[in-house]
Amino acid sequence: MPVARNIDAVNFRRYGLVIACPDRYVKNKKKSIFSIVLTEPAAKGWRIAHLLLRDKAADYLERHIDSFESFEPLKGRVLLFVAKRNEPKEIRSFYLNKPIIVKKGIWHNVVTLTKEAEIKITENAQVKCRYWRLGFSLKGK
Repeated sequence: MPVARNIDAVNFRRYGLVIACPDRYVKNKKKSIFSIVLTEPAAKGWRIAHLLLRDKAADYLERHIDSFESFEPLKGRVLLFVAKRNEPKEIRSFYLNKPIIVKKGIWHNVVTLTKEAEIKITENAQVKCRYWRLGFSLKGK
């Protein structure tokens, strides 16, 4: 079982992006700041979803070859599993302690560490999923 870490921009960059105001703008304390985190020029529309998560274990990971995907925690404690390749030793886990974007092609899934959790998800309107059946369960501790 991979050891879960808190997400930060450095330790998560292999898998995606943290949704946050860029450091270079934080110093300006006088104005509101709007910053675009990611642009998908060839996107064919997008969708926003709400996930009421009750799964405490995951026996598969999924990936989207043609879509970035944001995970924005709303309620509860969530564990995010990610991997660049479909090899069990490649699986990493993170506490979903801030909003993130998972890169295209990254294997991923989420489980709740509380009775239930809520997550806001944004992704392309049409998503092609590929599934990796693990043969074992990923659980939080």
